[in-house]
Amino acid sequence: MSIERHIAGLLQQIARQQDIVEIAPQGTAPKAAALAHVAEQYGYTYGVAYRTGFRNSLIQVRMYRDPRPDARVREAATITAHPQAGNGGTVPGLEQGSLTPLPEAVGAAAVLKDLITFDVMALYIADRSQKVKGYLACVAVIVFLLLDDRSPVEAVISGVAVALLITVAFQVGAIRRAKIAKRLTAAGFVTVRDERGNQRFLRPGQQLPGHANPFAA
Repeated sequence: MSIERHIAGLLQQIARQQDIVEIAPQGTAPKAAALAHVAEQYGYTYGVAYRTGFRNSLIQVRMYRDPRPDARVREAATITAHPQAGNGGTVPGLEQGSLTPLPEAVGAAAVLKDLITFDVMALYIADRSQKVKGYLACVAVIVFLLLDDRSPVEAVISGVAVALLITVAFQVGAIRRAKIAKRLTAAGFVTVRDERGNQRFLRPGQQLPGHANPFAA
């Protein structure tokens, strides 16, 4: 799907004033963040991001309509400034015909990228069940090699190597996510736990998204 079709699809949802809009799945967090920034200019706010597609290779972002008055002011100003957006005209915050943020939008897009990355990385942060599955896979490797007539020493070494790789992957993911959390906290976001116990970051005054109102108590 072309960039123009991604943008047009998003703006068609926005034009219908949907309470929730879904950004077309993107291959990278920067691209998803660029489109999320566009949605914000039309009075929406970031809701959640998650992995989707074949082997979870794509990023899906959900945006919620912001009911606050300043969001409606922002929306009206954007519509006035970009009357042909989605029809070949300029798009708020992006270079013409691309998903590259304009200089004045780089900071906001970077924050959205951090929010998106933090959420999608939850899939790869090891909880107890993930660790158990990972290390059971190491045992399976050893058993498979033994059944394949490999020597016990070779089988154990291979299993331990896989275990080390899994451990390193878990640690690297946790360290990277902690760095993102630090940046979001410095940017003024507050941390909460959702209904599944996952850590999330919200703007001051924002609640976890509900059906349509992400600021509802």
